[in-house]
Amino acid sequence: MLKFTFRWAVSEEAIAVSNMINDSYRGEQSKLGWTTEAHLLDGLRTTPQEILDLINRVDSIILLCHCESELVGSVHLEKHADTAYLGMFVVRPTLQAQGIGKQLLQAAESEAKVQWGATKSAISVISARDELLQFYERRGYIRTGELNNFPVNPAMWQPKIQNLQLALLEKQLR
Repeated sequence: MLKFTFRWAVSEEAIAVSNMINDSYRGEQSKLGWTTEAHLLDGLRTTPQEILDLINRVDSIILLCHCESELVGSVHLEKHADTAYLGMFVVRPTLQAQGIGKQLLQAAESEAKVQWGATKSAISVISARDELLQFYERRGYIRTGELNNFPVNPAMWQPKIQNLQLALLEKQLR
């Protein structure tokens, strides 16, 4: 059985984390997993500078998942009052569907409770991603009904379809 360790990212890891996130979301490698956005968006998801800024920001954590010494996943957590907002949640595409995402999500929720006393977790998911929405629903997240337009950032990404929206999901943490 694989053993995973979880820890906070440090500044020196910003490039590696950014590369893994971009490869997992929209890169050619992303097509090897079930969570790819390559059919919806072109371009980058993040930059090393953005990751570095998130690592250094107060009330922000990038939680890494390692299997032995290999970086296999990450998630960004950001505190807003009693809620931990999750974002940039990734598992390397070649390692998806092996339970890593479930463990990483549990670790993120636990970290939010321990570090910030969070009572709720929230995540925004592209509303066209039914399989991803269902993944979170199986883990106790509930769609709030709130939909927001997908952010415009032509310097970073370009939508391949019109009217992309983000669905907000929330979960009460126990």
